[in-house]
Amino acid sequence: MTSLQQFMGGDHRHCDDFFYAAEEAARAGNIDACRTAFAAFDQAVRQHLDAEEQLLFPRFEDATGMRMGPTVVMRGEHDEFRALLLQMIRQLDASDLDGFLGNADTFLILMQQHNLKEENVLYPMMDQALAAQREQLINELQHALEPA
Repeated sequence: MTSLQQFMGGDHRHCDDFFYAAEEAARAGNIDACRTAFAAFDQAVRQHLDAEEQLLFPRFEDATGMRMGPTVVMRGEHDEFRALLLQMIRQLDASDLDGFLGNADTFLILMQQHNLKEENVLYPMMDQALAAQREQLINELQHALEPA
């Protein structure tokens, strides 16, 4: 049976693929390919963040009673991601690849640190706390993470 850690970690990798494609296109100076890849990344990562905030976090908080714990920290980091995503979209709209790449470097560091915390701490806690509903929750997450 797939764990939440495996499932959500796999979605991290899915998002990473789009991010790396956008970054590679930007470094090559291909603004159109960068915009396309980044649009796919933006959609995928926003779906991921929304799925966590609307499905995973509330269920974990209900199961554990921890409403001021790790999910609060993760939501704060999600807000930072959304602000950076908006800046990066604006930079691509202005064809500012240098600015985009600067923010991409920042985003990458923040995203890697965030994903490590989720994959090594939070998701294993969720697997334990939500074991009885894991299969149903993964089905709901699959639906929430389908491309729009």
